[in-house]
Amino acid sequence: MPTTACQARGSSRTFRRTPWHGSVDSDRLVRRDDLLDLNDALQHPGRRLSVDISTELAQEEDVDLMRPVEGYIEAVSTGNILVLSGEFETVAVVECARCSGPLETPVKFPIDEQFPIVGAPAGVKGQEIARVVPDEEPFPIFEGNALLVEALLRQSLLLNMQVQPLCAWGW
Repeated sequence: MPTTACQARGSSRTFRRTPWHGSVDSDRLVRRDDLLDLNDALQHPGRRLSVDISTELAQEEDVDLMRPVEGYIEAVSTGNILVLSGEFETVAVVECARCSGPLETPVKFPIDEQFPIVGAPAGVKGQEIARVVPDEEPFPIFEGNALLVEALLRQSLLLNMQVQPLCAWGW
């Protein structure tokens, strides 16, 4: 069964999340497998949130993974900008551009994203609380102040894969 595991960096506590299928349960509505709540970092500028992540990208049909996508994400708010950084790696099976044979290729990719913030951090009276203003895209990566982790990783993975991978015989 596909799982997503998250662990706060520097913590011994690991959260295993497994996909849920079934009827609506009010306890499940608050917590979804692919959401990373960044509200704490947004409401406290300068506070760094760092999370280790391992996911099999179960919803990804375009890429065959031999290993889970593993790495970390760090989030920090400057008050005006939410900065996401991190590094991930996996091993994917791709098709050789020359012979069309299967080829296992390691993929390492960085996360380096910035998103504008509107509103004021918590504690500032009379103003709307801070929230992320994501880019208008066909595949959103935010739901409120929560990051859709697998959507971000999918986009970054696809952008960092080799365009014409070659096996040992090359061109």
